Amino acid sequence: MPTMADVARSAGVSVATVSHVLNGTRPVLPHTRQAVLDAVDELGYTPNTLARSLVTSRTRSIGLAVSAISNPYFTEILQGVEAGALEHGYSLLIADPHDDPEHERKVVQLLHERRVDGMIVAPSADPRELVSYLGRHQVPTVFLDRVIDGVSGDGAADGGAVGGSAVGAGADVPVHAPLDGPQPFDQVCAENTEPMAGLVTHLAGLGHRRIGLVAGLPGLSTTAERIAGYRQGLSAARLPYDDHLVVHGDSESAGAERATDALLSLAAPPTALVTANNAMTIGALRALRERGLSVPDDLALCCFDDFAWADLFSPRLTAIAQPSREIGAQAVRVLLERLDSPDRPARTVRLDCAFMHRTSCGCPDSG
Repeated sequence: MPTMADVARSAGVSVATVSHVLNGTRPVLPHTRQAVLDAVDELGYTPNTLARSLVTSRTRSIGLAVSAISNPYFTEILQGVEAGALEHGYSLLIADPHDDPEHERKVVQLLHERRVDGMIVAPSADPRELVSYLGRHQVPTVFLDRVIDGVSGDGAADGGAVGGSAVGAGADVPVHAPLDGPQPFDQVCAENTEPMAGLVTHLAGLGHRRIGLVAGLPGLSTTAERIAGYRQGLSAARLPYDDHLVVHGDSESAGAERATDALLSLAAPPTALVTANNAMTIGALRALRERGLSVPDDLALCCFDDFAWADLFSPRLTAIAQPSREIGAQAVRVLLERLDSPDRPARTVRLDCAFMHRTSCGCPDSG
């Protein structure tokens, strides 16, 4: 097996120069760098990752903690994270916190103990222990999909993962650092409020006056922002807000089935329904099938989260498509920027969604 000394002899440079090229520890002239890379390729040299980590204090690994990895949305996010990590020569260690705050803190600690260079985490509805741990140990971290407002000076969150105002892609928003040292938390997510408002105004434009919402798990920023968008859409359409028309499906299929059944059992049930994620769309469709109701003849349906087979349903599902792979890839880029510049201001990056206009809303099929 070729060694670093063999690479140095083949390239006509010192072992130290080879080390600087492979580890990025010091600038090297372009022609010298290329000679080293050519020698690495010719000899088939494989760097010793463990030895490199001892030199650079980095393992070139990223910890990823996301719940419901089986969910197609998070699966696509994972693919984006993996592609972004591999592009920059990083490996992934993956854990599922199961949306449980205590388990979340444990799996993050386990990833940290594996000496990952940084973490990408989709926080639970109560991320206080998570934020406290990350702040206390100064772990470079990007929060993914769900944002956290009110990170206090001692590294603990002032509440759940409830996000607030929407900002444009690439915008910077302040996130407070712990008192014992700089610990900014970057965040990457999709726009939630305006796309949800767009679904509601679209249904209102088709003549619907009672529009139900199957909302996600309370405490998540995605839930709060999509409810805010629902209310914004009602206001824009000059429709009153009715508490009875908003039922939490807790971001999963079974909960959405119960929530939809509750909405359909109202004395004045909705004529249109919006589901706030893809798993809840499946639950809502089950509830409608159990009652023998068809979409859109008996009830118009729009959903937040597109998925690969949404246009294979009959009718084809009108949906908001999140840029899930780009969210994952962007989270990696933001984390690597944090590793390179630990003291820069924290930022929240929001990516735009797309409106996939199909037929479940009651519109004719445009093909």
